Amino acid sequence: MSAAAVPLFLTSGDAAVDRRLDWARALLNEGNAADAAALLAEAGERAPEFLPLWFLLGEARAATGDVAGATEAFRRALALDPEDRLGAGAQLARLAPAQKGGAGLSAGYVRTLFDQYATRFDAALARLDYRGPELIAAALEQACARLGREVVFAHGVDLGCGTGLVGVRLAPQVGRLSGVDLSPNMIALAKERGLYDELAVGDMVAFLVGRPAGDADLVFAGDAFCYLDDLAPVLAESRRVLEPGGLLAFTVETHAGPGVLLRDTLRYAHAQAYVRSVLADEGFELLLCEAASTRTEKGEPVPGLVLAARRGA
Repeated sequence: MSAAAVPLFLTSGDAAVDRRLDWARALLNEGNAADAAALLAEAGERAPEFLPLWFLLGEARAATGDVAGATEAFRRALALDPEDRLGAGAQLARLAPAQKGGAGLSAGYVRTLFDQYATRFDAALARLDYRGPELIAAALEQACARLGREVVFAHGVDLGCGTGLVGVRLAPQVGRLSGVDLSPNMIALAKERGLYDELAVGDMVAFLVGRPAGDADLVFAGDAFCYLDDLAPVLAESRRVLEPGGLLAFTVETHAGPGVLLRDTLRYAHAQAYVRSVLADEGFELLLCEAASTRTEKGEPVPGLVLAARRGA
């Protein structure tokens, strides 16, 4: 998401600066990043507090290969908006992946992204051949078959529920359904489905922390963990909230290298070895781990994994 996508900061209050921002954006879209950066740096002297200008300057400088200049601009944007609704922290993390100078994907960025995306979300995912609900349902069926039990659950918790697409698929097998998402607009659309017994706006880990131990027998997340770097906190709390023997099912994007990678789409990809390791560390017995793409980008499947695991005793 670029600064152009966020309607929270529409004007600098100076028409000349606003025009320069539009010109710079057009130059950048045309591939002329150097001229865009020069124009924005000049405009920044007139509007030093205008957040989108500094964010776009960071993008322009990054496009020219000026890592130091881009880092300076993104840090300026982050200082102007500590909530980081444009995602400057994630851009910093991409510029210096070995360092911890960036804030990664902030809650403010993810909330802003999906609040704006909410009304177009389901249609957009359909165009991307989104298969998260089908993959998670199939993973649970295979896991239950392996365990010799029915695919029936008393209480399921939907992490990063969005508009409720995975909930729709699993609702017939779940007695009570709870969901959480950072985006109020997404939660409002999930409520319209009438499937959930409980919906909350908030961070998925914080939501789990607030629940009693053994509260559910199913926790699932479709295309939600790609906004988390470290999976240990959410898996640890999922284990605590699950009753002994409860099931966990989720999808992640993946990559061929080690560890965790922040992709240029500002979504995290988790290596299979990393996911297997953190599941074991947090007390889960892995039941299923298969290569599966939840969606396409530019017509190509995004590498991914679908997993199912059981909480250990």
